Amino acid sequence: MEFRAELMDRQAVERALVRIAHQVLESDKTTEGLCLLGIRTRGVPLARRLAANIYTLEGTAPPVGELDITLYRDDLSAVADAPVVTGSNVPFSIEGKTVLLCDDVIYTGRTARAAMDAAVKLGRPARIQLFCLIDRGHRELPIRPDFVGKNVPTSRAEVVAVRLDETDGETCVKLYEQR
Repeated sequence: MEFRAELMDRQAVERALVRIAHQVLESDKTTEGLCLLGIRTRGVPLARRLAANIYTLEGTAPPVGELDITLYRDDLSAVADAPVVTGSNVPFSIEGKTVLLCDDVIYTGRTARAAMDAAVKLGRPARIQLFCLIDRGHRELPIRPDFVGKNVPTSRAEVVAVRLDETDGETCVKLYEQR
């Protein structure tokens, strides 16, 4: 892959997460009944950072869980012969709550669909919302995030790489072109 551009540096990612925290609070009016489910892998630290920003603004943080969507993917056989399932970690009930699914990039919408399936297996939320740090377009399903850090029009030959300190040792968003 060939590096094309840095789309967001550390400060831009942090500013986006603060802005999204404000938008979530404006949308939901309160943190009561709100919970965040980070989609593994990079959605989990994004959900934790978002919860920390909500805490800074509101004085209370919504609970954060980890959602493993591996077994809910419709392309499971194309992903790996023996997929690694780490399991979800949601130590609270989502019954009747507003669930905010958190992911790094939305592309085709298939990950978001799988995440909704996985979340509904945990209980019946009152509402499901979606936050993605990057929306790169090319949807194959009629799914649109409620909260977006940055819209980035891309070609299908391009790859958007979200890198976070917690998983990659740096925080930024980079654009590559496949060769």
